[in-house]
Amino acid sequence: MSFKEKLIKEKLPKHVAIIMDGNGRWAKKRGKARIFGHKKGVETVHKIVDAADETGIDYLTLYAFSTENWNRPKAEINALMMLLVSTINSEINTLIKNNVRLLTIGNLDDLPKKVNRKMNEIVNKTKNNTGLTLIIALSYSSRWEIINAVKMIASQIEQKNISVKDINNELFNKFLTTAQIPDPELLIRTSGEYRISNFLLWQIAYSELYFTEILWPDFEKEDFYEAVYNFQNRERRFGKISEQIN
Repeated sequence: MSFKEKLIKEKLPKHVAIIMDGNGRWAKKRGKARIFGHKKGVETVHKIVDAADETGIDYLTLYAFSTENWNRPKAEINALMMLLVSTINSEINTLIKNNVRLLTIGNLDDLPKKVNRKMNEIVNKTKNNTGLTLIIALSYSSRWEIINAVKMIASQIEQKNISVKDINNELFNKFLTTAQIPDPELLIRTSGEYRISNFLLWQIAYSELYFTEILWPDFEKEDFYEAVYNFQNRERRFGKISEQIN
């Protein structure tokens, strides 16, 4: 029996986030340039988006490019941006056909204008879709997001629109790039690295973390189903004790 067949529909996570790691190492193992791994990683994105959609996941967030990634060699960054544009161009019709809504989070102003324009175009074209919401984190950093939220709240206080007493979790959430998105219940990281890498630090306060040795280009649908199955078999207590949950 596959892990997909073992899944309980009523216990599915509403939102799954993934740190897609291992493209470069996958290519290096094969004596190829890193961009070859990134291209292969795009194929995995297609599979996992399909898997999430087929399973009934409502939100899927993919960590595509961090603010720290701008420190990589310029040639790799340029190749990644070109790959991103070509992928967007080829996927617009498929997303619309499959009723997938695309959103983006991150400091998009730092992206090349062509990439930013293309992302806005597909976000606009899919805004009325009612199926899976696919969130792409681009030029994203959780510390950037949190500091940006603090600045906006401080500005609102200066303008006397809110007071310090108004600040709570609910208000803070409204100033994050994920304001309209529920927090992920499950965070998956591929490639055997055991760290969060500045991703959704506020939002994953109570997320279940799942780490796998599999490099992203080798991550298959069944691996995704296994991660969700693992999630469904954990006890989520949120500070309570087992007896209270049961």
